[in-house]
Amino acid sequence: MYRILIADDEGIMLESLRKMIENNYGREVEISCAKTGRAVIELAESFRPDIIFMDIQMPGLSGVQAMREIRTFNQNTIFIVITAYDRFHYAQECISLGVLEFLTKPVNRKTILAVCDKAMQKVDDSRQKRSDDLKIREKLETVVPMIESGYIYNLLLQEDFSNQDDQYRDLLDISAEYAFMMVVEFGDGYENGVLTNAIGVSVRASRFYSEVRETAHGFFNCIVGPVMSNRIVLLVPHDDNTVTYEERIDILQNARNMVHKLEQLIGDVKFRAGIGKVRPISSAKESYSEALQALREGKSHVVHFNDIPIVQEYDGEYPRDLEDRYIQSVLEADEAASLSIANQFFDWMVRNYRDYREDIEIKVLEMVMRVEYQAFRKGSAHYGFRYRENYIRDLQECSGFEEIRHWFLHKTQEVCRGMTTVKEKESESVVSRARSYIDENYHKDISLDDVSRHVDISPYYFSKLFKQQDGRTFIEYLTSVRIREARRMLRSPGYSIKEIGIMCGYSDPNYFSRIFKKYEGVTPSEFREHA
Repeated sequence: MYRILIADDEGIMLESLRKMIENNYGREVEISCAKTGRAVIELAESFRPDIIFMDIQMPGLSGVQAMREIRTFNQNTIFIVITAYDRFHYAQECISLGVLEFLTKPVNRKTILAVCDKAMQKVDDSRQKRSDDLKIREKLETVVPMIESGYIYNLLLQEDFSNQDDQYRDLLDISAEYAFMMVVEFGDGYENGVLTNAIGVSVRASRFYSEVRETAHGFFNCIVGPVMSNRIVLLVPHDDNTVTYEERIDILQNARNMVHKLEQLIGDVKFRAGIGKVRPISSAKESYSEALQALREGKSHVVHFNDIPIVQEYDGEYPRDLEDRYIQSVLEADEAASLSIANQFFDWMVRNYRDYREDIEIKVLEMVMRVEYQAFRKGSAHYGFRYRENYIRDLQECSGFEEIRHWFLHKTQEVCRGMTTVKEKESESVVSRARSYIDENYHKDISLDDVSRHVDISPYYFSKLFKQQDGRTFIEYLTSVRIREARRMLRSPGYSIKEIGIMCGYSDPNYFSRIFKKYEGVTPSEFREHA
């Protein structure tokens, strides 16, 4: 079926062309007609013609003007221009609009049908090309996810991937030299900031993987990896070797919006996302480790590695899951979990290697020394060449496995308590710097964004941290500083109340008066009178 639109202000010409085409092509064509330039445009929007016979001279908008407008919303229509005048000064613009033929009236039946055949052949060719393109896209929709998954797997698991990297990048059209990793994690719900039923949801992940993939592509120009347990890894190419503060905030906001949309689309699943730093693509594995740390350390739905204290990664030995959980829980200063996992790991060693006491001692020593070193890197422990001089002797002097266990648990407990102190100090350091900045700049029009930028923490994370440490919101603290300074100035007659308001960050005297009264119970004038 070909949709043909005939535009001519002469009724006889319209009917003549219509009959010629209908008589020759019958049910192969669907024809509509218009007598003005405006009518042609309106009809072209709803009818979506494949071919338009266009008269140059029509009431109102000319044929050229109508064609120009139609081209803005339909690039595929084939134009055949017909005119009663030999006006070839139209020819150049007609060619630029992609006109197939330029005919002068009167036009005989043979010419019209020959032009129709030519136009229909072009329509067929165009449809065939679109069909072929769709088939290719359908195949790519099957192949590309496999290529992307292969690329992510190789980046994370292959030690030497340089020989294949260029081939993958050509196939996936990756020109950037840098990228960051994002790990999207899912589960049934949250308990203490951790997603639950990871295994159960990972079994169901195949049914919503395509939605995750499509949604991720909607928010980031990214490579989407396969489902790995209850996680999907994204590689997001980046042009520079770092991200600015503004870019980091945009990335976090896009990730939050992505997580929110995923939870709307997949109603029975909860999502989180951890984001690593920008790295050379060849070192993307480091960004992946950082994204995992962000998930472990952060308690928000979306956490950037730059917003958490830095902790060095560690590759454990078998049983790796227990060892990884032990390291993680100690570094999170979760004393109860650390002691529980340490007990489980010790039970496993005794159950499997009871006859190899020395190996058990070495493993206990290794695990304790590793978490102590991590604690040292975070400033929660002393570290020196002879600091552990008694460790080997203490273990060798233990009378049995239970004493070794006790030593293991005691050292674990010490590190956890040291980590708790460090975490508090780190948070206090950020909030302390924020308070200092506010104390020095309270007279300016400062915002949460300004302060969070100063301490290099995202506004969302900074807001929660400030509230946790100070007990007040950012705006409450800023207001308290301003009111404190206002009280001090009001006790001196050197400035007017309006001047004091401006010096304390309030350009509107009425607003200053309302805020002051809210906090002090009296207006600035009343306060000054009794000061």
